[in-house]
Amino acid sequence: MPTTTTTEGTRAQFATLAAITVVTGVVSSLGAPLVPVVAAEQHVPLSTAQWVLTAALLAGAVVTPVLGRLGTGRWRRPVLLAGLGVVLTGTVLSALPLGIGPMIAGRALQGVGMALAPLAFAVARDLWSGPDLLSRLALLSVATVSGAGLGYPVSSLVADHLGIGGAYAFGAVLIGTATLLALRHLPSAPDDARQPVDVVGATLLCTGTLGVLLAVSQGERWGWTASPTLLAGGGGVLLVLAWVRWSVERTRRGRPSLVDLRIATRRGVRAPNAVTVAISISLYGLFTLVVVVIQADGSAGFGLHAGVAVSGLALVPYAVASIASNRVALVMARGVGTRLLLPVGCLVFGSSLLILLAWHDAVWQTFLAMAVGGLGGGLTFSSMAMLIVPNVAAEETSSAMAFNQLLRYLGFSVGSAVTVALLETYGGDAAAFRATGLTMAVICVVAGALAALERSPTARAG
Repeated sequence: MPTTTTTEGTRAQFATLAAITVVTGVVSSLGAPLVPVVAAEQHVPLSTAQWVLTAALLAGAVVTPVLGRLGTGRWRRPVLLAGLGVVLTGTVLSALPLGIGPMIAGRALQGVGMALAPLAFAVARDLWSGPDLLSRLALLSVATVSGAGLGYPVSSLVADHLGIGGAYAFGAVLIGTATLLALRHLPSAPDDARQPVDVVGATLLCTGTLGVLLAVSQGERWGWTASPTLLAGGGGVLLVLAWVRWSVERTRRGRPSLVDLRIATRRGVRAPNAVTVAISISLYGLFTLVVVVIQADGSAGFGLHAGVAVSGLALVPYAVASIASNRVALVMARGVGTRLLLPVGCLVFGSSLLILLAWHDAVWQTFLAMAVGGLGGGLTFSSMAMLIVPNVAAEETSSAMAFNQLLRYLGFSVGSAVTVALLETYGGDAAAFRATGLTMAVICVVAGALAALERSPTARAG
Protein backbone atom coordinates (compact mmCIF):
# COMPACT_ATOMS: atom_id res chain seq x y z
CA MET A 1 0.00 0.00 0.00
CA PRO A 2 1.24 3.53 -0.69
CA THR A 3 2.77 5.33 2.22
CA THR A 4 0.89 8.27 3.79
CA THR A 5 3.04 11.41 3.88
CA THR A 6 2.67 15.09 4.65
CA THR A 7 2.37 17.53 1.78
CA GLU A 8 5.83 18.92 2.45
CA GLY A 9 7.32 15.46 2.77
CA THR A 10 5.59 14.34 -0.42
CA ARG A 11 7.01 17.26 -2.35
CA ALA A 12 10.50 16.59 -1.02
CA GLN A 13 10.27 12.91 -1.91
CA PHE A 14 9.07 13.62 -5.44
CA ALA A 15 11.71 16.31 -5.88
CA THR A 16 14.31 13.73 -4.84
CA LEU A 17 13.05 11.15 -7.34
CA ALA A 18 12.93 13.80 -10.07
CA ALA A 19 16.47 14.92 -9.21
CA ILE A 20 17.72 11.34 -9.48
CA THR A 21 16.14 10.78 -12.90
CA VAL A 22 17.10 14.18 -14.33
CA VAL A 23 20.65 14.21 -12.98
CA THR A 24 21.45 10.66 -14.05
CA GLY A 25 20.03 11.58 -17.47
CA VAL A 26 22.30 14.61 -17.67
CA VAL A 27 25.36 12.61 -16.60
CA SER A 28 24.56 9.86 -19.10
CA SER A 29 24.70 12.53 -21.83
CA LEU A 30 28.27 13.55 -20.92
CA GLY A 31 29.52 11.45 -23.80
CA ALA A 32 28.27 12.12 -27.32
CA PRO A 33 28.85 15.90 -27.54
CA LEU A 34 32.26 15.59 -25.85
CA VAL A 35 33.74 12.90 -28.10
CA PRO A 36 35.56 15.30 -30.49
CA VAL A 37 36.89 17.34 -27.56
CA VAL A 38 38.10 14.20 -25.77
CA ALA A 39 39.93 13.09 -28.92
CA ALA A 40 41.64 16.48 -29.19
CA GLU A 41 42.54 16.88 -25.50
CA GLN A 42 43.71 13.28 -25.02
CA HIS A 43 45.46 13.08 -28.41
CA VAL A 44 43.67 9.84 -29.34
CA PRO A 45 41.79 8.77 -32.48
CA LEU A 46 38.11 9.58 -32.69
CA SER A 47 37.31 5.84 -32.58
CA THR A 48 39.03 5.59 -29.18
CA ALA A 49 37.33 8.71 -27.84
CA GLN A 50 33.98 7.22 -28.92
CA TRP A 51 34.29 4.82 -26.00
CA VAL A 52 33.37 7.59 -23.57
CA LEU A 53 29.88 7.15 -25.06
CA THR A 54 29.95 3.42 -25.73
CA ALA A 55 31.25 2.43 -22.28
CA ALA A 56 28.39 4.15 -20.45
CA LEU A 57 25.78 2.72 -22.79
CA LEU A 58 27.13 -0.81 -22.45
CA ALA A 59 27.33 -0.58 -18.67
CA GLY A 60 23.80 0.82 -18.43
CA ALA A 61 22.35 -1.96 -20.55
CA VAL A 62 24.22 -4.68 -18.68
CA VAL A 63 23.39 -3.63 -15.11
CA THR A 64 19.81 -2.40 -15.63
CA PRO A 65 18.04 -5.79 -15.32
CA VAL A 66 20.26 -6.82 -12.38
CA LEU A 67 19.60 -3.67 -10.36
CA GLY A 68 15.93 -3.91 -11.27
CA ARG A 69 15.79 -7.28 -9.53
CA LEU A 70 18.10 -6.33 -6.66
CA GLY A 71 16.15 -3.17 -5.92
CA THR A 72 13.02 -4.87 -4.63
CA GLY A 73 11.43 -4.55 -1.22
CA ARG A 74 13.58 -3.27 1.62
CA TRP A 75 16.72 -3.39 -0.55
CA ARG A 76 15.49 -0.63 -2.86
CA ARG A 77 16.87 2.31 -0.86
CA PRO A 78 20.37 0.85 -0.28
CA VAL A 79 20.65 -0.26 -3.92
CA LEU A 80 19.62 3.21 -5.14
CA LEU A 81 22.06 4.93 -2.80
CA ALA A 82 24.84 2.52 -3.77
CA GLY A 83 24.12 3.17 -7.45
CA LEU A 84 24.38 6.93 -6.92
CA GLY A 85 27.68 6.34 -5.10
CA VAL A 86 29.04 4.38 -8.07
CA VAL A 87 28.00 7.14 -10.50
CA LEU A 88 29.59 9.79 -8.27
CA THR A 89 32.83 7.79 -8.20
CA GLY A 90 32.73 7.54 -11.99
CA THR A 91 32.26 11.27 -12.54
CA VAL A 92 35.13 12.08 -10.19
CA LEU A 93 37.37 9.52 -11.91
CA SER A 94 36.59 10.97 -15.34
CA ALA A 95 37.20 14.51 -14.09
CA LEU A 96 40.73 13.76 -12.87
CA PRO A 97 43.62 14.24 -15.36
CA LEU A 98 44.56 10.55 -15.43
CA GLY A 99 44.36 9.84 -19.15
CA ILE A 100 41.90 8.25 -21.53
CA GLY A 101 41.80 4.83 -19.81
CA PRO A 102 40.56 6.04 -16.39
CA MET A 103 38.21 8.45 -18.16
CA ILE A 104 36.55 5.59 -20.05
CA ALA A 105 36.45 3.49 -16.86
CA GLY A 106 34.76 6.38 -15.12
CA ARG A 107 32.22 6.62 -17.92
CA ALA A 108 31.43 2.92 -17.49
CA LEU A 109 30.71 3.56 -13.81
CA GLN A 110 28.51 6.50 -14.78
CA GLY A 111 26.50 4.13 -16.96
CA VAL A 112 25.13 2.55 -13.78
CA GLY A 113 23.05 5.72 -13.40
CA MET A 114 20.98 4.67 -16.40
CA ALA A 115 19.68 1.75 -14.34
CA LEU A 116 18.38 3.91 -11.47
CA ALA A 117 15.27 5.33 -13.16
CA PRO A 118 13.28 2.04 -12.84
CA LEU A 119 14.04 2.04 -9.11
CA ALA A 120 12.71 5.58 -8.88
CA PHE A 121 9.48 4.38 -10.53
CA ALA A 122 9.22 1.60 -7.97
CA VAL A 123 9.63 4.10 -5.11
CA ALA A 124 6.84 6.20 -6.63
CA ARG A 125 4.66 3.07 -6.71
CA ASP A 126 5.21 2.68 -2.97
CA LEU A 127 4.34 6.31 -2.19
CA TRP A 128 1.35 7.18 -4.38
CA SER A 129 -1.69 5.65 -6.03
CA GLY A 130 -4.47 6.57 -8.47
CA PRO A 131 -4.23 9.83 -10.45
CA ASP A 132 -1.35 11.08 -8.27
CA LEU A 133 0.70 8.02 -9.22
CA LEU A 134 -0.04 8.43 -12.93
CA SER A 135 0.91 12.10 -12.83
CA ARG A 136 4.21 11.47 -11.07
CA LEU A 137 5.10 8.47 -13.24
CA ALA A 138 4.55 10.60 -16.35
CA LEU A 139 6.74 13.38 -14.99
CA LEU A 140 9.52 10.96 -14.03
CA SER A 141 9.36 9.27 -17.46
CA VAL A 142 9.79 12.60 -19.24
CA ALA A 143 12.54 13.60 -16.80
CA THR A 144 14.70 10.70 -17.92
CA VAL A 145 14.50 11.84 -21.55
CA SER A 146 14.61 15.61 -21.01
CA GLY A 147 17.58 15.26 -18.66
CA ALA A 148 19.62 13.62 -21.38
CA GLY A 149 18.38 16.11 -23.97
CA LEU A 150 19.26 19.16 -21.88
CA GLY A 151 22.57 17.56 -20.94
CA TYR A 152 23.87 17.77 -24.52
CA PRO A 153 23.96 21.58 -24.83
CA VAL A 154 24.83 22.09 -21.15
CA SER A 155 27.78 19.70 -21.25
CA SER A 156 29.00 21.27 -24.51
CA LEU A 157 28.82 24.74 -22.96
CA VAL A 158 30.67 23.70 -19.80
CA ALA A 159 33.32 21.85 -21.80
CA ASP A 160 33.91 24.93 -23.97
CA HIS A 161 34.72 27.02 -20.88
CA LEU A 162 36.15 24.50 -18.40
CA GLY A 163 37.40 21.64 -20.57
CA ILE A 164 36.57 17.95 -20.29
CA GLY A 165 37.61 17.76 -16.65
CA GLY A 166 35.29 20.66 -15.85
CA ALA A 167 32.35 18.97 -17.61
CA TYR A 168 32.75 15.81 -15.52
CA ALA A 169 33.35 17.84 -12.36
CA PHE A 170 30.05 19.58 -13.11
CA GLY A 171 28.45 16.13 -13.36
CA ALA A 172 29.99 15.16 -10.01
CA VAL A 173 28.42 18.19 -8.36
CA LEU A 174 25.00 17.26 -9.76
CA ILE A 175 25.28 13.65 -8.65
CA GLY A 176 26.56 14.69 -5.22
CA THR A 177 23.54 16.96 -4.78
CA ALA A 178 21.14 14.20 -5.83
CA THR A 179 22.85 11.79 -3.43
CA LEU A 180 22.44 14.19 -0.50
CA LEU A 181 18.76 14.62 -1.35
CA ALA A 182 18.35 10.84 -1.51
CA LEU A 183 20.05 10.34 1.86
CA ARG A 184 17.69 12.87 3.43
CA HIS A 185 14.37 12.22 1.69
CA LEU A 186 14.41 8.80 0.03
CA PRO A 187 12.00 6.62 2.05
CA SER A 188 12.59 3.06 3.08
CA ALA A 189 10.66 0.53 1.04
CA PRO A 190 8.06 -1.86 2.52
CA ASP A 191 9.64 -4.68 4.47
CA ASP A 192 9.03 -7.26 1.78
CA ALA A 193 11.04 -10.41 1.37
CA ARG A 194 14.18 -9.95 -0.70
CA GLN A 195 13.82 -11.17 -4.26
CA PRO A 196 16.65 -13.59 -5.08
CA VAL A 197 18.75 -12.79 -8.13
CA ASP A 198 18.92 -15.39 -10.88
CA VAL A 199 22.70 -15.44 -11.25
CA VAL A 200 22.77 -17.73 -14.29
CA GLY A 201 20.07 -15.71 -16.01
CA ALA A 202 21.85 -12.45 -15.18
CA THR A 203 25.11 -13.79 -16.63
CA LEU A 204 23.45 -14.99 -19.84
CA LEU A 205 21.45 -11.79 -20.38
CA CYS A 206 24.26 -9.39 -19.48
CA THR A 207 26.88 -11.20 -21.55
CA GLY A 208 24.53 -11.60 -24.49
CA THR A 209 23.45 -7.95 -24.36
CA LEU A 210 27.09 -6.88 -24.17
CA GLY A 211 27.91 -8.92 -27.28
CA VAL A 212 25.00 -7.51 -29.29
CA LEU A 213 25.74 -3.92 -28.27
CA LEU A 214 29.43 -4.31 -29.03
CA ALA A 215 28.60 -5.57 -32.52
CA VAL A 216 26.10 -2.79 -33.13
CA SER A 217 28.23 0.03 -31.71
CA GLN A 218 31.52 -1.09 -33.28
CA GLY A 219 30.28 -2.72 -36.48
CA GLU A 220 30.96 0.33 -38.61
CA ARG A 221 34.57 0.52 -37.39
CA TRP A 222 35.28 -3.22 -37.38
CA GLY A 223 33.33 -3.92 -40.57
CA TRP A 224 29.80 -5.36 -40.53
CA THR A 225 30.96 -8.68 -41.98
CA ALA A 226 34.27 -8.84 -40.09
CA SER A 227 34.94 -11.75 -37.75
CA PRO A 228 34.88 -9.69 -34.50
CA THR A 229 31.48 -8.21 -35.40
CA LEU A 230 29.97 -11.55 -36.37
CA LEU A 231 31.46 -13.28 -33.33
CA ALA A 232 30.24 -10.66 -30.87
CA GLY A 233 26.82 -10.22 -32.47
CA GLY A 234 26.16 -13.87 -33.21
CA GLY A 235 27.42 -15.02 -29.83
CA GLY A 236 25.36 -12.32 -28.14
CA VAL A 237 22.17 -13.39 -29.91
CA LEU A 238 22.76 -17.04 -28.99
CA LEU A 239 23.30 -16.11 -25.34
CA VAL A 240 20.14 -13.99 -25.27
CA LEU A 241 18.17 -16.89 -26.76
CA ALA A 242 19.70 -19.19 -24.15
CA TRP A 243 18.58 -16.71 -21.48
CA VAL A 244 15.02 -16.76 -22.84
CA ARG A 245 14.91 -20.55 -22.68
CA TRP A 246 16.48 -20.59 -19.22
CA SER A 247 14.02 -17.99 -17.91
CA VAL A 248 10.96 -19.74 -19.33
CA GLU A 249 12.04 -23.08 -17.85
CA ARG A 250 12.87 -21.48 -14.49
CA THR A 251 9.50 -19.74 -14.35
CA ARG A 252 7.70 -22.97 -15.29
CA ARG A 253 9.28 -24.62 -12.26
CA GLY A 254 8.04 -21.83 -10.01
CA ARG A 255 11.47 -20.29 -9.40
CA PRO A 256 12.07 -16.52 -9.74
CA SER A 257 13.90 -15.40 -12.88
CA LEU A 258 15.73 -12.15 -13.63
CA VAL A 259 12.79 -11.00 -15.78
CA ASP A 260 9.47 -12.83 -15.76
CA LEU A 261 8.86 -13.02 -19.50
CA ARG A 262 5.21 -13.84 -18.83
CA ILE A 263 4.88 -10.34 -17.40
CA ALA A 264 6.97 -8.73 -20.16
CA THR A 265 4.70 -10.26 -22.83
CA ARG A 266 1.31 -10.06 -21.12
CA ARG A 267 -1.50 -7.92 -22.48
CA GLY A 268 -1.00 -4.32 -21.37
CA VAL A 269 2.78 -4.73 -21.08
CA ARG A 270 3.87 -6.22 -24.38
CA ALA A 271 2.66 -3.25 -26.45
CA PRO A 272 4.65 -0.67 -24.41
CA ASN A 273 7.72 -2.91 -24.61
CA ALA A 274 7.39 -3.33 -28.39
CA VAL A 275 6.80 0.38 -28.94
CA THR A 276 9.79 1.18 -26.71
CA VAL A 277 12.08 -0.69 -29.09
CA ALA A 278 10.58 0.94 -32.19
CA ILE A 279 10.46 4.50 -30.85
CA SER A 280 14.00 4.21 -29.46
CA ILE A 281 15.35 3.09 -32.82
CA SER A 282 13.47 5.90 -34.56
CA LEU A 283 14.53 8.44 -31.92
CA TYR A 284 18.23 7.89 -32.43
CA GLY A 285 17.53 7.75 -36.15
CA LEU A 286 16.09 11.27 -35.91
CA PHE A 287 19.02 12.45 -33.75
CA THR A 288 21.55 11.02 -36.19
CA LEU A 289 19.84 12.46 -39.27
CA VAL A 290 19.57 15.91 -37.69
CA VAL A 291 23.27 15.88 -36.78
CA VAL A 292 24.15 14.70 -40.29
CA VAL A 293 22.12 17.37 -42.07
CA ILE A 294 23.36 20.15 -39.75
CA GLN A 295 27.04 19.25 -40.11
CA ALA A 296 27.11 18.06 -43.75
CA ASP A 297 28.82 20.50 -46.09
CA GLY A 298 26.40 20.09 -48.99
CA SER A 299 28.76 18.10 -51.21
CA ALA A 300 26.38 15.12 -51.14
CA GLY A 301 23.40 17.24 -52.17
CA PHE A 302 22.25 18.21 -48.69
CA GLY A 303 23.64 19.77 -45.51
CA LEU A 304 23.82 23.08 -43.64
CA HIS A 305 27.53 23.03 -42.67
CA ALA A 306 26.58 24.58 -39.30
CA GLY A 307 29.00 22.83 -36.92
CA VAL A 308 28.97 20.76 -33.73
CA ALA A 309 27.66 23.48 -31.40
CA VAL A 310 24.46 23.84 -33.41
CA SER A 311 24.01 20.06 -33.32
CA GLY A 312 24.04 20.21 -29.52
CA LEU A 313 21.50 23.04 -29.48
CA ALA A 314 19.17 20.94 -31.64
CA LEU A 315 18.48 18.82 -28.56
CA VAL A 316 16.98 21.79 -26.70
CA PRO A 317 13.66 21.98 -28.60
CA TYR A 318 13.35 18.22 -28.27
CA ALA A 319 13.85 18.34 -24.50
CA VAL A 320 11.50 21.30 -23.98
CA ALA A 321 8.77 19.71 -26.11
CA SER A 322 9.21 16.41 -24.22
CA ILE A 323 8.48 18.16 -20.94
CA ALA A 324 5.42 19.91 -22.41
CA SER A 325 4.08 16.64 -23.81
CA ASN A 326 3.75 15.28 -20.27
CA ARG A 327 0.68 17.48 -19.72
CA VAL A 328 -0.79 16.29 -23.02
CA ALA A 329 -0.33 12.67 -21.93
CA LEU A 330 -2.10 13.28 -18.62
CA VAL A 331 -5.01 15.10 -20.28
CA MET A 332 -5.42 12.24 -22.76
CA ALA A 333 -5.16 9.58 -20.05
CA ARG A 334 -7.80 11.25 -17.90
CA GLY A 335 -10.07 12.18 -20.79
CA VAL A 336 -10.12 9.19 -23.14
CA GLY A 337 -8.05 6.60 -21.31
CA THR A 338 -4.53 5.38 -21.94
CA ARG A 339 -5.13 3.21 -25.00
CA LEU A 340 -4.45 5.98 -27.53
CA LEU A 341 -1.25 7.27 -25.91
CA LEU A 342 1.14 4.98 -27.77
CA PRO A 343 -0.50 5.18 -31.22
CA VAL A 344 -0.77 8.96 -31.09
CA GLY A 345 2.79 9.33 -29.79
CA CYS A 346 4.17 7.13 -32.57
CA LEU A 347 2.15 9.01 -35.21
CA VAL A 348 3.40 12.40 -33.99
CA PHE A 349 6.98 11.18 -33.81
CA GLY A 350 6.77 9.67 -37.29
CA SER A 351 5.59 13.04 -38.59
CA SER A 352 8.75 14.68 -37.19
CA LEU A 353 10.84 12.51 -39.50
CA LEU A 354 8.65 13.41 -42.45
CA ILE A 355 9.00 17.11 -41.60
CA LEU A 356 12.79 16.74 -41.57
CA LEU A 357 12.75 14.95 -44.92
CA ALA A 358 10.53 17.60 -46.51
CA TRP A 359 12.23 20.70 -45.05
CA HIS A 360 15.91 20.73 -44.13
CA ASP A 361 17.24 23.82 -45.91
CA ALA A 362 17.59 25.93 -42.74
CA VAL A 363 18.57 25.32 -39.13
CA TRP A 364 15.16 26.40 -37.83
CA GLN A 365 13.55 23.64 -39.88
CA THR A 366 15.67 20.99 -38.18
CA PHE A 367 14.76 22.54 -34.82
CA LEU A 368 11.07 22.33 -35.79
CA ALA A 369 11.45 18.64 -36.62
CA MET A 370 13.16 18.07 -33.25
CA ALA A 371 10.37 19.91 -31.41
CA VAL A 372 7.71 17.75 -33.05
CA GLY A 373 9.85 14.71 -32.30
CA GLY A 374 9.99 15.83 -28.67
CA LEU A 375 6.20 15.97 -28.52
CA GLY A 376 5.87 12.48 -29.98
CA GLY A 377 8.78 10.97 -28.07
CA GLY A 378 7.78 12.59 -24.80
CA LEU A 379 4.17 11.51 -25.21
CA THR A 380 5.30 7.95 -25.85
CA PHE A 381 7.97 7.65 -23.17
CA SER A 382 5.84 9.40 -20.54
CA SER A 383 3.18 6.76 -21.21
CA MET A 384 5.39 3.75 -20.52
CA ALA A 385 5.21 3.84 -16.75
CA MET A 386 1.51 4.78 -16.79
CA LEU A 387 0.80 1.73 -18.93
CA ILE A 388 3.14 -0.83 -17.39
CA VAL A 389 2.98 -0.12 -13.65
CA PRO A 390 -0.79 -0.67 -13.20
CA ASN A 391 -0.48 -4.02 -14.99
CA VAL A 392 2.22 -5.58 -12.81
CA ALA A 393 2.37 -6.54 -9.15
CA ALA A 394 4.03 -4.05 -6.81
CA GLU A 395 6.98 -6.36 -6.16
CA GLU A 396 7.60 -6.69 -9.92
CA THR A 397 7.51 -2.95 -10.68
CA SER A 398 11.26 -2.28 -10.68
CA SER A 399 12.00 -5.47 -12.62
CA ALA A 400 9.34 -4.76 -15.26
CA MET A 401 10.45 -1.16 -15.69
CA ALA A 402 14.12 -2.21 -15.76
CA PHE A 403 13.38 -4.58 -18.63
CA ASN A 404 11.60 -1.77 -20.47
CA GLN A 405 14.62 0.45 -19.83
CA LEU A 406 16.91 -2.26 -21.20
CA LEU A 407 14.83 -2.40 -24.38
CA ARG A 408 15.14 1.39 -24.62
CA TYR A 409 18.96 1.28 -24.48
CA LEU A 410 19.07 -1.53 -27.02
CA GLY A 411 16.85 0.53 -29.32
CA PHE A 412 19.06 3.61 -28.90
CA SER A 413 22.17 1.63 -29.83
CA VAL A 414 20.55 -0.10 -32.78
CA GLY A 415 18.99 3.13 -34.05
CA SER A 416 22.26 5.03 -34.02
CA ALA A 417 24.21 2.31 -35.79
CA VAL A 418 21.48 1.28 -38.24
CA THR A 419 20.86 4.86 -39.34
CA VAL A 420 24.50 5.28 -40.36
CA ALA A 421 24.49 1.87 -42.04
CA LEU A 422 21.32 2.70 -44.00
CA LEU A 423 22.75 6.03 -45.16
CA GLU A 424 25.75 4.19 -46.58
CA THR A 425 23.66 1.34 -48.02
CA TYR A 426 21.31 3.73 -49.79
CA GLY A 427 24.23 5.60 -51.34
CA GLY A 428 25.09 8.48 -48.98
CA ASP A 429 23.42 11.20 -51.06
CA ALA A 430 20.25 13.27 -50.65
CA ALA A 431 18.11 10.36 -51.84
CA ALA A 432 19.75 8.12 -49.24
CA PHE A 433 18.97 10.72 -46.57
CA ARG A 434 15.29 10.65 -47.52
CA ALA A 435 15.14 6.85 -47.79
CA THR A 436 16.74 6.42 -44.35
CA GLY A 437 14.35 8.87 -42.72
CA LEU A 438 11.38 7.21 -44.38
CA THR A 439 12.53 3.81 -43.12
CA MET A 440 12.66 5.13 -39.55
CA ALA A 441 9.24 6.75 -39.90
CA VAL A 442 7.74 3.47 -41.13
CA ILE A 443 9.20 1.57 -38.16
CA CYS A 444 7.63 4.06 -35.77
CA VAL A 445 4.21 4.25 -37.43
CA VAL A 446 3.89 0.46 -37.81
CA ALA A 447 4.63 0.03 -34.10
CA GLY A 448 1.95 2.59 -33.26
CA ALA A 449 -0.57 0.83 -35.50
CA LEU A 450 0.12 -2.53 -33.82
CA ALA A 451 -0.27 -0.91 -30.40
CA ALA A 452 -3.63 0.52 -31.48
CA LEU A 453 -4.86 -2.95 -32.41
CA GLU A 454 -4.14 -4.38 -28.98
CA ARG A 455 -6.88 -4.03 -26.40
CA SER A 456 -5.18 -3.01 -23.18
CA PRO A 457 -6.66 -3.85 -19.78
CA THR A 458 -5.45 -0.53 -18.38
CA ALA A 459 -8.33 1.51 -17.04
CA ARG A 460 -9.01 5.16 -17.71
CA ALA A 461 -6.84 7.35 -15.55
CA GLY A 462 -8.51 9.39 -12.88
